Amino acid sequence: MKLAMIGFGQAGGKIVDKFLEYDQRTGSGIVRAAVAVNTAKADLMGLEHIPQNNRVLIGQSRVKGHGVGADNELGAEIAEEDIDEVQGAIDSIPVHEVDAFLIVAGMGGGTGSGGAPVIAKHLKRIYTEPVYGLGVLPGSDEGGIYTLNAARSFQTFVREVDNLMVFDNDAWRQSGESVESGYEEINEEIVTRFGILFGAGEVGGDDDVAESVVDSSEIINTLSGGGVSTIGYAAEEVEMQESSGLLSRFTGGDGGGSDDSAHTTNRITSLVRKAALGRLTLPCEIDGTERALLVLSGPPAHLNRKGIERGRKWLEEQTGSMEVRGGDYPVNEPNVASVVLLSGVTNVPRIKELQQVAIEAQENIDDIRQESEENLENLVEDEEDELDPLF
Repeated sequence: MKLAMIGFGQAGGKIVDKFLEYDQRTGSGIVRAAVAVNTAKADLMGLEHIPQNNRVLIGQSRVKGHGVGADNELGAEIAEEDIDEVQGAIDSIPVHEVDAFLIVAGMGGGTGSGGAPVIAKHLKRIYTEPVYGLGVLPGSDEGGIYTLNAARSFQTFVREVDNLMVFDNDAWRQSGESVESGYEEINEEIVTRFGILFGAGEVGGDDDVAESVVDSSEIINTLSGGGVSTIGYAAEEVEMQESSGLLSRFTGGDGGGSDDSAHTTNRITSLVRKAALGRLTLPCEIDGTERALLVLSGPPAHLNRKGIERGRKWLEEQTGSMEVRGGDYPVNEPNVASVVLLSGVTNVPRIKELQQVAIEAQENIDDIRQESEENLENLVEDEEDELDPLF
């Protein structure tokens, strides 16, 4: 699947930069074009892979390249005002060669959480290609203002995109690690999962052809209908061996006897379960999922149709969805990996909790503001009778 990626804000820019690095490392060819947009000049300068002419600094007249200081209302205003500058970079994207736009943003800060919904609305008005969001939720220990930003941004962003894929930092941060290494690992997790998902179906001239091809239309159909999506992933190391051809895979064998075939099938079904029931990018209950997509990647000799069909059937039973697609993505790497995309999830305790905390934070901020104004009046009113103001 060919994507035009737009990283909005610090986190968004770093993740898109990481996607480009992944693309170059694996040759997956997912990122057809990449743009980074920010109000902070230093964040744009820190990127390594996004071309210089695709790094767009907005809001210079208002914040002078210093960022919006976690004020996402200001972030949204600036994105509206400078939309033409962002469009200028998008104009260089060969849109006829892309299957979809992906807007990536951290939802706790100011620029990304404010600006991402604005650019999504703008793109949907102009282009016929789907516009997806990838939103990263802040950890609950990052403070009330970031939680409030994320809740408001989430509410707006999910309405402006064709589907919002969510990654929850809270579920992935490990205690005791530094902030820098923590985010580095999180970004690696994001790129690995989405890389395999969007990379499925992209076949080069010398590649093994998938038995059940997952192409961009299947990803688009799974994401259609809107709502929120989460992704599960599980992998197991395997020994590399010579591919035994497509025919043996069709008949359920993988070069050895029926024991090998049964082992391959069992490994696949086990990985599908681990991916769906393990750590999802956004933790949720998987029953009631509207649509799902299963992608198995790995050396051709370790993939078979029987395992994929069993995994797909199990996923249908667990989600209660009749719309479960599945297929394989042969790659010459010593890992069999299962990626499960769950689209249209509704039973998400974390989002409910986020919104509740945000409501409380908003009430606290309003109370503090009012109290602050009263305190200032009390501070100066005693002197007002004796001193004349300047104007």
